[in-house]
Amino acid sequence: MTGTLIVALDLDTRAQAEQVIADIGEAVDFYKIGYQLFYGGDGLNLGKALIAAGKRVFFDLKLLDIDNTVEKGAAAIAETGAQMLTVHAYPKAIRAALKGTRGSSLSILGVTVLTSMDDQDVHDAGYARDAAGLVALRAEDARAAGIGGLVCSPREAGLVRNIVGPGMSIVTPGIRPTWAEHGDQKRVTGPREALDAGASHLVVGRPITAAPDPAEAARRVLAEMAGGTRLA
Repeated sequence: MTGTLIVALDLDTRAQAEQVIADIGEAVDFYKIGYQLFYGGDGLNLGKALIAAGKRVFFDLKLLDIDNTVEKGAAAIAETGAQMLTVHAYPKAIRAALKGTRGSSLSILGVTVLTSMDDQDVHDAGYARDAAGLVALRAEDARAAGIGGLVCSPREAGLVRNIVGPGMSIVTPGIRPTWAEHGDQKRVTGPREALDAGASHLVVGRPITAAPDPAEAARRVLAEMAGGTRLA
């Protein structure tokens, strides 16, 4: 499995997202649609249109609710033909999502600890662990459940890969190329480092979508990815 670049369409409107997609052209064929676009910018229908056009779509919705709600929500996303869907990596939630997507090709990804959180944030949230310890716990739960992969900081990609083995996807946001600002991300690395650590999919948003030339920015990220050791 080689490293895959996913562009995060963290934009307000479908028109803005479609312009970025047009600007990127054939450089990338995998897009993430999260809360901002899903709820405020017709992101569900945009995702369906992208899938119909042969693109791959990752719905980053971080489901967490009672079992029936998660199951039915995941089942609805599976119907779109999307590739990936995020669920907070609590054991009951990931099992419910798996039940709802049984028989489909949708890969359930468990979210471990958000890349905007550091050890103090984890402590403030009431956990008697540091960020890495909580990531490890979530990874063990996900491996036991048998979901498709995990979302974690690139700094914990190696830890997670050691826990889950080679078969699961490790999707890492918080990727910042050498030429990009960190913004609100706290646990970040560059593309090469993330792949070398064990990541399989890299999510990059603002360094590409806010660039004067998104296609050129995407090619620069892909070049940095190619300079590292890819997963076999």
